[in-house]
Amino acid sequence: MAKLQAGYLFPEIARRRNAHLLKYPDAKVISLGIGDTTEPIPEVITSAMAKRSHALSTLEGYSGYGAEQGEKPVRALISKTFYSDLGIGEEDIFVSDGAKCDITRLQLVFGSNVSMAVQDPSYPAYVDSSVILGQTGLYQKDIEKYGNIEYMRCTPENGFFPDLSKVSRTDIIFFCSPNNPTGSSATREQLTQLVEFAKKNGSIIVYDSAYAMYISDDNPKSIFEIPGAKEVAIETSSFSKYAGFTGVRLGWTVVPKELLFSDGFPVAKDFNRIVSTCFNGASNIAQAGGLACLSPEGLEAMRGVIGFYKENTSIIMDTFNSLGYNVYGGKNAPYVWVNFPGRSSWDVFAEILEKTHVVTTPGSGFGPGGEGFIRVSAFGHRENVLEACRRFKQLYK
Repeated sequence: MAKLQAGYLFPEIARRRNAHLLKYPDAKVISLGIGDTTEPIPEVITSAMAKRSHALSTLEGYSGYGAEQGEKPVRALISKTFYSDLGIGEEDIFVSDGAKCDITRLQLVFGSNVSMAVQDPSYPAYVDSSVILGQTGLYQKDIEKYGNIEYMRCTPENGFFPDLSKVSRTDIIFFCSPNNPTGSSATREQLTQLVEFAKKNGSIIVYDSAYAMYISDDNPKSIFEIPGAKEVAIETSSFSKYAGFTGVRLGWTVVPKELLFSDGFPVAKDFNRIVSTCFNGASNIAQAGGLACLSPEGLEAMRGVIGFYKENTSIIMDTFNSLGYNVYGGKNAPYVWVNFPGRSSWDVFAEILEKTHVVTTPGSGFGPGGEGFIRVSAFGHRENVLEACRRFKQLYK
């Protein structure tokens, strides 16, 4: 723990936002920083949770501890909805309280004596959990990296996909597509390269697909669309950014029965042991919401919510494009990745907050490869997004 640098990124942003409010108590601060959803959960979903909640007050409807792996109908519907024809059965699926929590549980499976690779930039939970588990060396301030982590640089020049010929072999590869923070999604050809790379090196891919429903082109929504992936990959996902479940908490992780450690022992058995020890199962009320999400009406409602955020993304992208900035992401993700060449990300963050009262996220918080960028989230009420963009234009015109 002592090796961790400062606090976790998003609480640090919240601290700076609160300090700003103390300085400008009358300012209307707009938050496009942390990727927290803002629009109401569709009623078809909340009504199902309310019904399950009220049932708990009856003898017939009460239930206590559930299966740590999740309720069978939820697992079956996740399999049918997201992995139809991909060879992923309900027995491969573990329902949880969110992808972030499962990332740490997976780290417990891997233990401290493993080597790790991450996209650079990437979601900070991958690196921070590796540090906490003791997998890394000391933080090297001169290069802003931890020892014993392979940082796979993802830049506009390489299409935000690492040059695998320059990546050293590691035991575990964290890979997020669509990527947080860059908003880029990997192509079928790129993911085929990644799976072949993992097979050649005996590595396990932890594939974070928390934004897969935002993909609007032919790029894969699951790593298991790639032949051979079930032998080298785990996939984690969540209802958070689809249904507004950031507070409700419900996600899942797929650990295929075909995935084995080098000694032939099934990875799923170890993960099941960790889950059974560290977790009492997702909330039964949240799981009722998950079932409703995956009903025909729920899926339609979620697509509506996603469509709303993607419209926000277009507004933000159009704004920065009109100002002459190089802008990335957006098409397949709720994040816009804006380049400020030659400038410190934290300086740009501070400038925008001070002069426009808008909270963004400094790119360097996602790794050294994010320096010179800021991430702008599309999670916001429409009027706030429009107002933030008006302020951006005023500042950078």
